[in-house]
Amino acid sequence: MDKKRLEHYKKKLEAKREELQRMMATAEEEGRAADEATQDIADKASNSYTKEFLFSQSNNERFILEQVEEALRRLQQDDYGLCLGCQEEIQQKRLEAVPWTSHCLPCQEKQEQGLD
Repeated sequence: MDKKRLEHYKKKLEAKREELQRMMATAEEEGRAADEATQDIADKASNSYTKEFLFSQSNNERFILEQVEEALRRLQQDDYGLCLGCQEEIQQKRLEAVPWTSHCLPCQEKQEQGLD
């Protein structure tokens, strides 16, 4: 992969990292706000649901953030764009859609089916 394309993906990954960090900080603040004492049982239930929703959303964001960080490490090590499964180059369309991906589509499908 040429340097121009690598720089393009690096910028996309860094922007995604910043976005995820902002979203996680916002969710954390909202979770704390939901902790405020409420008097009504319905409000307590609603706050509990909100906290649980924010927690699950935060876990998903944390997982993607880890993948973004790993993709940035692969970029530094000149391994970016190579499938971890078959060591073939990952398709450009896939990298554009999911720049933090670590597998080509066939290997990803195998992994999801438990065949890897």
